[in-house]
Amino acid sequence: LSSAASDVYKRQNMTCTRAQIVAFLWRSEKSPAAGTANPFADVKSDAYYADAVLWAVKENITKGTTSTTFSPNADCTRAQIVTFLWNVAGNPEPKSLTVPFADVSADAYYYKALCWATENEITYGTSDTTFSPDGIVTRSQAVALMWRVAGSPDASADKTFTDVPADAYSVSYTHLTLPTIR
Repeated sequence: LSSAASDVYKRQNMTCTRAQIVAFLWRSEKSPAAGTANPFADVKSDAYYADAVLWAVKENITKGTTSTTFSPNADCTRAQIVTFLWNVAGNPEPKSLTVPFADVSADAYYYKALCWATENEITYGTSDTTFSPDGIVTRSQAVALMWRVAGSPDASADKTFTDVPADAYSVSYTHLTLPTIR
């Protein structure tokens, strides 16, 4: 790989933090007004994600990792992002409460979110029988999930990014502006 292509590959496969995911979601919703009460000691008011986190709490997208911490720098797991997306979408009731994944318990906090995401082809397993709920989400996976929740809109042909190779698996959704999820 050339140095530039290698750099692009590394960036799209970088892990996403909880702060980054919530900021992506907040921006996809056109950066609405944030809540005013900050219950989290680890979310400073001048952090780039502060308004996004306060919005996410106000809208019941997340409650944090404890009542006083958000863990903004922690890697976001597959279970967490599916839950965030389900919450942003308004907690739609899944048609079925079954998933084909042996590594997911029906009493898991993210179970209904995963049922919804699986039946709507928003997420797939890491194999036919595993979801890997504690697996870490990459930047390209996060964008792919958000793209699917938004209805897989066509990318705008007039938006080109010199740092995304034309044959990258993520090219179909890196050239778009996401409509709001709600």
